[in-house]
Amino acid sequence: MGSVKPKKSLGQHFLKDLGIAKKIADTIQPQNLPEAHAEEWGRLPVVEVGPGMGVLSQFLQGNGRDVKAVELDPESVAFLHNAFPKLDVVEGDFLKMNLSELFKGEMVLIGNYPYNISSQIFFKALENRERIPVIAGMLQKEVGRRICSGPGSKEYGILSVLLQAWYDCRYLFDVGPLVFSPPPKVTSGVIRLTRNSRESLGCDEKKFKAVVKTAFGQRRKTLRNSLGGMIPKESPLMADPILGMRPEQIGVEDFIRLTQQISGENGEEKNDGGKED
Repeated sequence: MGSVKPKKSLGQHFLKDLGIAKKIADTIQPQNLPEAHAEEWGRLPVVEVGPGMGVLSQFLQGNGRDVKAVELDPESVAFLHNAFPKLDVVEGDFLKMNLSELFKGEMVLIGNYPYNISSQIFFKALENRERIPVIAGMLQKEVGRRICSGPGSKEYGILSVLLQAWYDCRYLFDVGPLVFSPPPKVTSGVIRLTRNSRESLGCDEKKFKAVVKTAFGQRRKTLRNSLGGMIPKESPLMADPILGMRPEQIGVEDFIRLTQQISGENGEEKNDGGKED
């Protein structure tokens, strides 16, 4: 059957350990999902990003779910068609796809995500959050920690706040480099995100993102200094004690409240900005 030559340009590191592959696939099984949604989300179809040579795909198929594997590499696509003829392989760039063309309704997103585009994949999932209640898979440990860390952690940052506003994020376990071909130079990590109950931020979402990105863009400065350009100097908000803190010290709800207050000071409507589909 042969194998696929890993391509550095695509960030390919093929997982070899079947035990770990099964463990990753099991993260989206009903028994591992929030009890209130376990039955519903446990039946949803699955989109796997970057299946490579199908080490994860075989276990996803074995779970009895409808699976579509999205693969950009033509060599991997040919291998998958030969090795897993019943697997629905979609050739293309996940980041450029209209997800409604994969599945019309809700879906679960999973994969051994290429390190070089993992953040972009999660941002795309965030834009489609109304149809992706569960996101799971493996990525660089540093990025996984960043997504799942809370205030007070050095890993806590933009990805943390933007994703945790809409998802409950859990870091599950580490994966060492020796179970990959070729071995990466870093440790990997497996995470799972499940949609929380939030329906609206109560503020303009683009403004919220701007506040978060501006604050963490100068993370060593206090919020009074980093966000000063967004707040009129004469505003009473400038005296708020929270502005004396640094961005890694405050949580999602604080960022939402700040955005609401900044929008009010600038005479902006407090709308949610709508979906980003």
